[in-house]
Order: sequence, then C-alpha cells, then structure tokens
Amino acid sequence: MNYLKKLGLSFIYIVGTILVLTFIITILNYFDILKDKTISLFKIVIPIISLLIGGFYIGKKSNKKGFIEGLKLGLIFSIFIVIFNFLAFSSSFKFKYLLFYLIIIMSSILGSMIGINTKKN
Repeated sequence: MNYLKKLGLSFIYIVGTILVLTFIITILNYFDILKDKTISLFKIVIPIISLLIGGFYIGKKSNKKGFIEGLKLGLIFSIFIVIFNFLAFSSSFKFKYLLFYLIIIMSSILGSMIGINTKKN
C-alpha cells in the first residue's frame, strides 16, 4: 500500500507539472510570444521535464535501487500514454513514438537516480 501511495503521488507530480507547464505555454502562445516551432519543441520537452520531476520524487522516497523505481514509473506512464493514444486518437504506432517513449523512460530513470542520491542518510 505504501508503494502505491508513492507511485500515485509521483503521478500527481507528473500530471501537475504537465498541466502547469502547458498552461504557461498556452498563455505565452495566446499573446504571440512563442512561435510555432518553439511550441512543437515544448511538446517534447514538457513530458521529459515532468517525468524527471516524478522520477525525482519516487527516487527520493525509495530506499534503494532508484533506477528500477524510475524504470517502473517510466514504463507505467508510457504504457498509459500508448493506451490513451490508441483509444482516444486511434493513432498507429510509429518508430518515432517508440524513440519518444524511450526518452521519457530514460528521463524518469535519471530523475529517480538523482532523487535517491540526494536523500539524507
């Protein structure tokens, strides 16, 4: 039960970060501060930053092996996004999506390794 609490809170951090950063980018786009190429770059950067933060949280709360916790978090999030894309948008699976999911998983692993190393003993 404790692990599910940590996992749920890290997902709350991930979704919260995505919502806040998307809201900021939307406001900047509304006032024509950002260009279209910059917005397409932020579509890639925002999930990476949010999974880095979520991985940092779960790494900080875990006892050992932060990379495995980050791997689990990244895999669960990637599977959730794949299922959402298939059901909501009925999009087909492409190689560039696989590369994006691997980058997201690596971001989560990196965040959890940083989180477990910043823990006080």
